[in-house]
Amino acid sequence: TRTYWYRGWQLFLRPSKLPANLLYLGKILWNNVILQRFIVRRSRARWIAHWFLAWGCLLAAAVTFPLSFGWVRFETARDSQEIYNAFMFGIPVGSFHLGTPVAVLTFNILDISAAMVLIGVFFAMWRRGRDHGARSVQQFSADLLPLILLFAIALTGLFLTASTHLMHGLHYVFLSQLHAVTVIFTLLYLPFGKFFHIFQRPAQLGVDFYKKAGAEGAQAHCVRCGESYGSELHREDLKAVQAALGIQYRMADGTHYQDVCPACRRKNLALTQDSLWKSLGTDVRGIGREF
Repeated sequence: TRTYWYRGWQLFLRPSKLPANLLYLGKILWNNVILQRFIVRRSRARWIAHWFLAWGCLLAAAVTFPLSFGWVRFETARDSQEIYNAFMFGIPVGSFHLGTPVAVLTFNILDISAAMVLIGVFFAMWRRGRDHGARSVQQFSADLLPLILLFAIALTGLFLTASTHLMHGLHYVFLSQLHAVTVIFTLLYLPFGKFFHIFQRPAQLGVDFYKKAGAEGAQAHCVRCGESYGSELHREDLKAVQAALGIQYRMADGTHYQDVCPACRRKNLALTQDSLWKSLGTDVRGIGREF
């Protein structure tokens, strides 16, 4: 992972390729982050769940964190209680009247993000309940707990709106504390489950540049059959990583195990097993009769 990280930045910042890389970055940001097309190929239900969960969470974070840190704030105008002024980093950036579409959107944007998260949770749970492959490998802590936490955050957030508009503020203090507790537990859980994709997915954009540079560069050819099986860049980086980990894959004749293509590795394994049987002088058919 560290090699991918450093190599991705190295390839991206090459002066001769930087303009083209910036255009390519915009393309993969649009496809992989905004539209998330890489998930559509696996399942449409998975894509719907992932897209609504991702953008519901990102929208909520884009509103909550600036408000919490005071980067964005709203104040009523001095001469009218019907006008709100918006400030960003202490600088006035605009104003709007109460009751206008801008005001409704501004005051309910977290409700919109909560609805998006609930849609994503519904599709994710529906898929996990029907997909036999997903049910056979899913784990509570890694797959179901994140969905439960997101459901709790969205639901307790909507409770605050319901308390304000439908119950005249009844139990608002308790509900706000309950909502805060669910958010805090979810933030603490970030590094230990699938929430880490928030950090992992942007970092993986460098892999696209790595693959692109590998496809455009010299190709690795198998020392046994002579066929191309990958990029020379990838092969040499694999050798360096294995050496750093203490994995000795260099052969007696100076060649490296990574110089052999995957197909020939499987053939070599079969040939080695066959030669061992012959060297032992064992009659396989005789063993079969004994069993």
